[in-house]
Amino acid sequence: MALIVHKYGGTSMGSTERIRNVAKRVAKWARAGHQMVVVPSAMSGETNRLLGLAKELAPPKSNDATNRELDMLAATGEQASSALLAIALQAEGMDSVSYAGWQVPILTNSAYTKARIESIDDQRIRADLAAGKVVIVTGFQGIDDKGHITTLGRGGSDTSAVAVAAAMKADECLIYTDVDGVYTTDPRVVPEARRLHTVSFEEMLEMASMGSKVLQIRSVEFAGKYKVPLRVLSSFTPWDIDLNEEAKSGTLITFEEDEKMEQAIVSISKDGKTDFSFTVNRNDYARAMDLLKDKVVPALGAQEVLGDTKICKVSIVGIGMRSHVGIASKMFRSLSEEGINIQMISTSEIKTSVVIDEKYMELAVRALHKAFDLDQPAA
Repeated sequence: MALIVHKYGGTSMGSTERIRNVAKRVAKWARAGHQMVVVPSAMSGETNRLLGLAKELAPPKSNDATNRELDMLAATGEQASSALLAIALQAEGMDSVSYAGWQVPILTNSAYTKARIESIDDQRIRADLAAGKVVIVTGFQGIDDKGHITTLGRGGSDTSAVAVAAAMKADECLIYTDVDGVYTTDPRVVPEARRLHTVSFEEMLEMASMGSKVLQIRSVEFAGKYKVPLRVLSSFTPWDIDLNEEAKSGTLITFEEDEKMEQAIVSISKDGKTDFSFTVNRNDYARAMDLLKDKVVPALGAQEVLGDTKICKVSIVGIGMRSHVGIASKMFRSLSEEGINIQMISTSEIKTSVVIDEKYMELAVRALHKAFDLDQPAA
């Protein structure tokens, strides 16, 4: 008998029918003799709806008082989906109980809307598992040392699930989502993209940091730090699929011993001045520019700040880059043949990233996918 953590995303929990299918899937695992802990997200669109209501009442402000209330509000989405899943499981004849993060408790710091998990008390969950119950724990949220509800930020349910799995020393954490694994690139851009059966934690961390939306980067960091066995798979396969087949489906995130991380990249010009170049999410661009101009430039005596919103970053990631030469040059040559100018380059042992004009993004992805034969079956 294994202790298994399931995490279901918002799309998987998007309707009562989908919640019913999740309950049937979880019940199947429980009836096979596994102890089950489930971490669901809010129903698809619910968090946006709730925060939209807040925005109608008052423009968003970055202060603790407002952010505390936003956490109080946003946390209700996961609480609702957890209760609904418990009810659906009970309808399937499974003894189940749902807990909000503060009831476990999942302790965090007080950084409202982007809190970090500090510890998890697993005694209550273990007692329920020992009594034969399926335990459902709200994702995305916890409680600080003053008793205030906190949320972990976008994608925080993935982090919650991995953290619970780490605290419980679970045999495996299964992340159920609306895709059936990790692909060589976005299948919506390149239909020939292949699903990977395995990918290293180091590769997954690089992919998440470069914008892959399959797993949230903090959850990958957590899994790597605490060596949580992790698998990404689809919740839209039939719920009654053979358990052994399901347990081997999707993409397994494997461990690598070498945990070296990418170093900061700084270029030095011939005139002795230092040029720092970096990218941020487009949603953070305006705030980043304001901070640079108001605080960083005066503090460092910088000459100027330049920015560009019409760019994108394209990356190739692979553990094999450590032992194979010529990968980066092949990338640059493929882009050059398509007439795509490279504006910036950054590298690590297993990743090369380039910044290019955003209008060439899909062309670049298709060209690189073809150049590296990623549409061909793995040898």
